[in-house]
Amino acid sequence: MFKGTTILSVRKGNKVAIGGDGQVTFGETIIKPDAKKIRRLSQFNVIVGFAGATADAFTLFEKLEELLKNYPDNLLKASVELAKLWRTDKMLRRLEAMLIAVNSKVSLLISGTGDVLTKEDNVLAIGSGAPYAQAAAIALLENTKLSAKEVVEKSMKIASNICIYTNDSFTIEEL
Repeated sequence: MFKGTTILSVRKGNKVAIGGDGQVTFGETIIKPDAKKIRRLSQFNVIVGFAGATADAFTLFEKLEELLKNYPDNLLKASVELAKLWRTDKMLRRLEAMLIAVNSKVSLLISGTGDVLTKEDNVLAIGSGAPYAQAAAIALLENTKLSAKEVVEKSMKIASNICIYTNDSFTIEEL
C-alpha cells in the first residue's frame, strides 16, 4: 500500500468518475498540496490515476499510451500487456506505483505484481486513503441517488478527513 495519496474510481449507470487528492508528501512533510494525479489520455478516451512515485507513474502512463496505440479500443488488453511488461522488464519491474485506468466500458486496477483487476461493485481505490474512500463510496452508491462524480467527491472528502496523507484538493474527471 502506498502512503501519500488516495485515488478512487466509481462507475454508475453509463458514467465513470475518477478522483485523486493533491497532496504529495516526503516522509512526514507535505511538499505539494495541489498535485494532479489524474491524467486524461484524450486520444483514447481513457482516464488514469496513480498512487506511488510520480516519475514511475509517468513512465507507466507513457507505456500505457504506447500500448493503447496498438489496442486503441481495448483498454483491458493494453492493461494486461502493461502488467506483463511491468512484471518482466528489468527496468519497469523496479517502478513503485499503482494505477487505476478507466474508459466507458471498464475500470481496472493495474499493479506491478501483474494484477489487472476489476470489481463487480464498480468501486476501485488505491493509496493510503483507499479503504476510507472505498467504504464511503460503497455506502453512498447503495444509499443515495448521487451521480458517480458526486459519490467520488463526497467519498474523497470523507477520506481526506481521516487519512493524514490525503488532502481535499481534488482532481475529478468523468466519462
